[in-house]
Amino acid sequence: MNDSKQRVAKFLEKEIKTYAALSLFLSKKGISESLNARDKPAVMQPAFYEERMKEAKKLVTELKKSN
Repeated sequence: MNDSKQRVAKFLEKEIKTYAALSLFLSKKGISESLNARDKPAVMQPAFYEERMKEAKKLVTELKKSN
């Protein structure tokens, strides 16, 4: 894997960790009640971040396979 693809893969792996943390945080009981009601509801759902994780994992796999 060349240097640019390797850097992209590392970035996406960090993003996956961030999405996992956000998903876990937002799935905790009582969090949604304590956040502002004016925030976008889609971004407040754990499923939003779970979908982003799936997409990022797929990209990392594709980057690593394209040696």
